[in-house]
Amino acid sequence: MNETIKLLGNHRCVREFDPGKDVSEAQLEAMIKAAMAAPNWANGQQVSIIEVRDPRKKSKMAKAAGNQRWIEEAPVFLLFCMDFYRAKLAAEKNGTHLKIVEDIEAVMVGSTDVGIALANAVIAAESMGLGIVPIGGVRRNPQTFVELFNLPEYVFPISGLVVGVPRAIPDQKPRLPLKATHHKEQYDAEVQKESIDEYDTTISSYMAERTGGQDSSDWSSKIARFYDNGFEEYAENSSPTVKKQGFHYK
Repeated sequence: MNETIKLLGNHRCVREFDPGKDVSEAQLEAMIKAAMAAPNWANGQQVSIIEVRDPRKKSKMAKAAGNQRWIEEAPVFLLFCMDFYRAKLAAEKNGTHLKIVEDIEAVMVGSTDVGIALANAVIAAESMGLGIVPIGGVRRNPQTFVELFNLPEYVFPISGLVVGVPRAIPDQKPRLPLKATHHKEQYDAEVQKESIDEYDTTISSYMAERTGGQDSSDWSSKIARFYDNGFEEYAENSSPTVKKQGFHYK
């Protein structure tokens, strides 16, 4: 097993950062270059990343993302956006129409490309001993981010990434059994219920140990609640802002 595979398998999300240590511009440049080297659809390069260090902006972002204090505490926040604004300029230059923004495909492509780029940035950061945590909460109040960073049409914030030097590194959270997520030749629906039961037991024990017995909740109950009514703020704000930014899919 090589060092890259070990690094990938050792991932943790970090929410405790050393206030006395910064992230250098050289480190950030390495992360951005790694992100932009990622595969992307049609070489359209539908990703833009905004680096944020301003404490006032980070404070506003922390509140908008659901009061996530680590946005303020870490030295750097990276905002990952799907970006078809450059494609619009390319269309204008060549006298064509940007029809893709009228189809759900644009959002699927942009979100996928952001995810791949963000993963590259995460691996680059962790290879340098930095800690990260992705922030999907930017979609709780995306209009705040649109206005704060003057995002033009066809640009939408998909995720943030907090970056800093770890003060504490948490235990690694267990994942679903591979039999639930690794399928061979066809999807195996039969194994899913058994896998969920097994994983619920694992997560319940992990949470109890991590919280000193204060929380022994399992995976399925948390996911069930969140996908029932926990995502409502996202639903109320994300889709309208996507369309306001020019993605008029039906």
